[in-house]
Amino acid sequence: VPYVSQLPVLPGEYFDYKFRVPDAGSYWYHPHVNSSEELGRGLVGPLIVEEREPTGFKHERTLSIKNWHVDEEGGFLPFSITREAARGGTAGRLSTINGSHVPTIDLPAGQITRVRILNLDNTLTYRLNIPGVEAMIYALDGNPIEPRPLGKDYWLGPGMRICLAIKAPPAGEELSLRDGPVRLGTLRSVASTDAPGEWPPALPANPIAEPDVANAEKINFNFEWVGSMSENLGPDQPPSLWQINGVAWDIKDKTCADRPIAKLKLGQSYIFELKNMTQYQHPIHLHGMSFKVLASNRKKIIPYFTDTYLLGKNERARVALVADNPGVWMFHCHVIDHMETGLMAAIEVS
Repeated sequence: VPYVSQLPVLPGEYFDYKFRVPDAGSYWYHPHVNSSEELGRGLVGPLIVEEREPTGFKHERTLSIKNWHVDEEGGFLPFSITREAARGGTAGRLSTINGSHVPTIDLPAGQITRVRILNLDNTLTYRLNIPGVEAMIYALDGNPIEPRPLGKDYWLGPGMRICLAIKAPPAGEELSLRDGPVRLGTLRSVASTDAPGEWPPALPANPIAEPDVANAEKINFNFEWVGSMSENLGPDQPPSLWQINGVAWDIKDKTCADRPIAKLKLGQSYIFELKNMTQYQHPIHLHGMSFKVLASNRKKIIPYFTDTYLLGKNERARVALVADNPGVWMFHCHVIDHMETGLMAAIEVS
């Protein structure tokens, strides 16, 4: 993150990242500078951390979903429009999976394939569904869960990931991977010489500390719409449209992280009360740590660990974590032009 974890890497410069990966799962990479344009132009991709031990999956596919801001000739359209940033976000026009529009992905017939689906879009939440399929959810946003059926659909917001186990039908049959009624791609069964496989066991848990909910300190976070445009903006200054607890992040202010919205004590447990006071969904993402989703006033929650929670309009949710990673961490909506117009804050752990 520019001016927080490092300076921006300028044209012609390079930077080597060296890091440990204690948590297996489906992750992704992208820049946090000029985000609307750089993500919009495609500087994103999956980053897969494999389990230390075999999982029982013989077959695997990774599907990166992204919508592109392009016209009919392939030229780029504006990545962020103020009137759309003040609503659900600026959507693109061309949907792709792994860079192809409505592609066909082959699965071995009769086999159970691990299918990682990542939403790498700037803006769109996808209502994923695969009619007529035998599919189980094995992980959400990088962290394993107790396997359960996919069900009718699953809402996957920007930055979110889901890991499915899909049992392919007999050779020659096709399945439709959809966003609501809209087909995103086709899963096609192709002949396989392998014997039909069994459903693998649950994936091994990542080493994430269990929060002490009974003794956790509670912190409230209100996600709000500003409701008015900033005046006298410079040519490169985005407006302030959104705020957290009454404060809009200024994407151009290099000192914003010096004023964290919350200061957490290292090793202590916390409960975040997330309150969406707007009419739009916000995938709320925390850098540096995973949190456990506990409850929502809008839907039944089976508690699970994640780094992103899709907070629905007017929804209240409770999440808990152990502040076990010292540093200054971003806490933001992953609709990129919401983030760039105020819906971000810094959280300090020390």
